[in-house]
Amino acid sequence: MDRIQIRRDQVVPLLDTKFVRVFDLQYREGKHYYDATRRKAEDLVALKDTDSFRQMTPDAVTCFVILEMKGEEPKMLLSREYRYPTGQFLLSVPAGLIDPEDLGETEPALVAARREIAEETGLHVGDGDRLSLISPLVFSTPGMTDESNALVSAVLHPDNLSGLTQAGAVGSELFDGFILATEADARRFLKDGRDERGIFYSLQTWAGLMWFLSGMWKE
Repeated sequence: MDRIQIRRDQVVPLLDTKFVRVFDLQYREGKHYYDATRRKAEDLVALKDTDSFRQMTPDAVTCFVILEMKGEEPKMLLSREYRYPTGQFLLSVPAGLIDPEDLGETEPALVAARREIAEETGLHVGDGDRLSLISPLVFSTPGMTDESNALVSAVLHPDNLSGLTQAGAVGSELFDGFILATEADARRFLKDGRDERGIFYSLQTWAGLMWFLSGMWKE
């Protein structure tokens, strides 16, 4: 089946704010599909041809942080972050937007990942640590938004956790502590589909737990 190619004249803006926009993709006469996005009209994913699509940069980065400390079993670093649409502190992984100045770097997602990990955890990627790209771009919920994230693995080897802090939170970010999840913890969270308080969590957190348990972070 031929794919539908949205034209610029079929895109009708419905909402335009600093942080989010909503467009009506009128893909056929009388047919409407709504797209919530961070992008401006000229950069909508729906307007890209296949070659441009393959070359696009994600909007944000999501980081799966694994701690390997001497004499201890590996742990995944998670936090409780308040997510406004849910009204709850959810089990979360470090994440944030790729800034415009990151785009001039060779690997924008890795540059953004270093910054977000430092801001949200107080830890820094240093010599001997491993920072690598898991996936260059995955979509969040493409039935509602074109928002996308790069997935990054960060395997850190801190001597201690004295530098662990959430004081670097900026803007609307609100945190309520860390969780150092062992493999047993991660397996329990996955099996239950909830954290230890019975609270649901995001798909990004689910993916991070799967990454941790898969053992692929060791490769």
